[in-house]
Formats: sequence, structure tokens, C-alpha cells
Amino acid sequence: MNITGDVLCPYSCTREMMDQICIAKALVGIAEDSSNAQFAAELSAQIQKNQALLAGASTLTIGECESTIRDMALLLHKAQQLHYDIATVIMKLKDQFQSLDEEMKSEAEKSIKSGQIAAEELPKGLFCLSIRLTIQWFTNSNLKRELSGGRQITEKLRDNSLYHYCVFSDNILAVSVVVNSTTVHSDHPDSVVFHLVTDEVNYAPMRAWFSMNNFRGATIEVQMVEDFSWLNASYVPVLKQLQNPAAQNFHFTETGDNNRTPNKSRNPKYLSMLKHLRFYIPEVYPALEKIMFLDDDVVVQRDLSELFSINLNGNVMGAVDTCRETFHGFHRYLNYSHPLIRAHFDPDACGWAFGMNVFDLREWRRRNVTGIYHYWQERNANHTLWKLGTLPPGLLTFHGLVENLDAEWHVLGLGHTDVDPSQVENSAVLHYNGRRKPWMKIGMDQYQGLWEKYVDYSHPMLQQCFVRGYSKERLM
Repeated sequence: MNITGDVLCPYSCTREMMDQICIAKALVGIAEDSSNAQFAAELSAQIQKNQALLAGASTLTIGECESTIRDMALLLHKAQQLHYDIATVIMKLKDQFQSLDEEMKSEAEKSIKSGQIAAEELPKGLFCLSIRLTIQWFTNSNLKRELSGGRQITEKLRDNSLYHYCVFSDNILAVSVVVNSTTVHSDHPDSVVFHLVTDEVNYAPMRAWFSMNNFRGATIEVQMVEDFSWLNASYVPVLKQLQNPAAQNFHFTETGDNNRTPNKSRNPKYLSMLKHLRFYIPEVYPALEKIMFLDDDVVVQRDLSELFSINLNGNVMGAVDTCRETFHGFHRYLNYSHPLIRAHFDPDACGWAFGMNVFDLREWRRRNVTGIYHYWQERNANHTLWKLGTLPPGLLTFHGLVENLDAEWHVLGLGHTDVDPSQVENSAVLHYNGRRKPWMKIGMDQYQGLWEKYVDYSHPMLQQCFVRGYSKERLM
């Protein structure tokens, strides 16, 4: 008895059916170009039949499969008789593949652009918060007095026996989390001094927020970057380069090369002086000898005071290296086809992380590190050494001046990848570097709660602006 029809079709048969469909689709186009509508219709009908059978491949029997292959083979043989040669088929297939490839690239570019827009968009609740705080600042004179604090506060801002931190940001809630998480875990919060710098737009609401809220007795200073008159085009290479029409075109045009969507390296936010202010810290705080820099997308989980007494062995900065992360090697950030880069830096050299860095400002001044930064920025005026952000010039500027800190002080990646749970649990500082910031809906679910626990969602201002957490725990 013949039981072939009851046996399920093996993968080799379904694979052959798919190959036949691919060739048949190319032949449909050739038949239409040859004005052979009848044959084109026959092929199309067989293609639809085969596709319907493949849709139920889990129940397709070997008898059905062989019969379908045979029917399609007859049509493909007919195409040969009509002199639809293989070279023409190949050309058609190439056109199909090229069209699909371009479609995929287009969709990928749309996805990248959508991701950028989502990452850069300020949530409505935070915009509302900024507006309400601005109104408070200009209508409540008590707020100005509470933050100023008088002579005692002024002395603390210059007292080198205290623990000084700096954060440069235009995101009020993010900075609040940095300050709150740091002071909550500090053994001596009354000895903590936060130096905050923001821009003109966010200066009033930032001051209002830190006047209205107490952070366990920590001292908080808010400054405006526009007040630093020495940050001008005659001194700062980044600002000088922006006066060049070619640089303006590179960073501000709507489309990149070949009219494609620009990549994030062209985003003008990377030219913000709030981003580059980290290279001018000794000038911003001339009285200080040691300071810790924190990015606004970090959460502190442990007392950090130990880092202020750590021996940097004559180096300028303490940072956690990224040797364990291959994507953080020098070669991923610098252009090694350029002779200047090739001559001075090992492409396999370990990078390190901006985001939690302790600086010896005396050593910085002695070695003129800001001058080194200017040297490299001036040579990158045409964007041939690197394209993106502050880490590449940081790698060049502090090369040979970095003391490696234990990996448990700082863990990266919570804004773009899965991180070893033990690292997340044991790290002193969690860094949400990447597009998926914890204050946004696109943040990574498993890490948002670690950030949100330092936000008081019962605060009247947050309630009025409907600022809510996005972690699954809060939404349930």
C-alpha cells in the first residue's frame, strides 16, 4: 500500500518549493515584459497555490509537496521553451534582492531616526514641571533666599575638606535623582556639596526645585553656563568651529550624505557646552582641589566618599576601565586611518567610562589638561579624527592620565543592553548610558525601578504635572 501521502513533507521539499517560488516571481516579470499575460497569470496562480500550501507547512504531506513541485517544474520548463533564459532570470532576481535590500535599509534608517526622536523628546510631564517651577521662582521670593543661604553656604562651596560633586545638565528630574541617590547613601550628607550647572532656559526651574526640596542637609549650588563669559569662541575650539559654515552644515542640515537620514553623530546636542563643560572643570571651580563628576543619567547605590581619598598615583582622573567591553576599545571611537591617531594611540587600548569620575584638579592644572583637549579639538575641526560626542576627545585628552578604579564603582549599559544582575546589584553607580533613559517610556523595564525609587511621585509638583513612573511595578 502506498502511504507516501500520509508522511509529512521534509524540510528539503519545502525548501525546494520556496526556491521555485523565488524563480517563478522573476519569470512573472519577464512574461509581463514580453506581453505574455496568459503565462504570467499561470505562474502567478501557481505561486499563490504554493504559498498557501507553505503557510500550512506543518501539516503538508510529502505527496502534496512532490505534486506541487512537479506542477511548478512544468511551468518553469515552459519558460525555458519560451526562451526566458537563465541570465535574464538572474538579472530579475538581482533587481528583486536590490529592491528588498534598499527597503530594509530604509526601514532601518526610519527605526534609527524614530529611536533618536524618542530619546531626545522631553516627556510632557517634565516640560510641565519646568514651567510650573519657573512660575514659582519668579513669584516666590522666599525660594531665592533659601537657596542662597548666605556666607556659610559660600564657604562650603570652597571648602576642600568636604565632598564636592558636579553635574552639568538641563534635566531637572534626572539631576534630582543623582543628588537624592547620592545623599541617601552618603554616610555624611551634611558634608556633601553639589555644584550644578544648567542652561539659561532651565536655570530658574532648577533653582526653584532645589530650593523647595531638602536633600538631607547637602549643600547645593546652581549656576548658569551662559554666565561663564570666558566660554567664548576665542577660547573654546568647539564654539569657534561652529562659526565655520562647513561645520554648521555638518551638524545642522536635515539630511546626511546621499540624502540619507543623518546619524546621531550629526546631532547638535553633542556641541552643547553642558556636554563639553567637563573639560573646563578646574576653571569653573578654581578654589577646589578634588571633585567628582557625575552624569545626569546615573543612580548612586553606595557611599562614594572613599573615592575622595583614593590614591590616584599622580594621575589626573580616576575612572573604571572598559577592557571587558570590546565595544569600548579606542578603535571603536577613533579614526585609525588618520596618521595622527595611528601614530599616537593603540587601537586595542582599553577605554574608560565618563559618568562617574574623580578628578585631582591640582594635577589637572599642573599638566594643563584643558590645553591638551584644545589641541585635539583643533585638529578635529574637519571631523576626521572622530565624529561623535565627548568620549573620543576624552580618551585622547586623558590618555596616560587615568587611574583605574575597581569595576564595582561604576557599571554601564542600563540604557541600551542587558547587564549582569550581580553587577547591577553590587555596583556603586548605575549608568543609564544609551537612548533608553529611565525617565522615558522607552526605558528598559528591568532597570527603571532602580531609578524611580529616588523620585517622590507624591510630590505636589509631580502630581500636578502627572509625572508618573514607567516601571512595571508602578503601572500594575
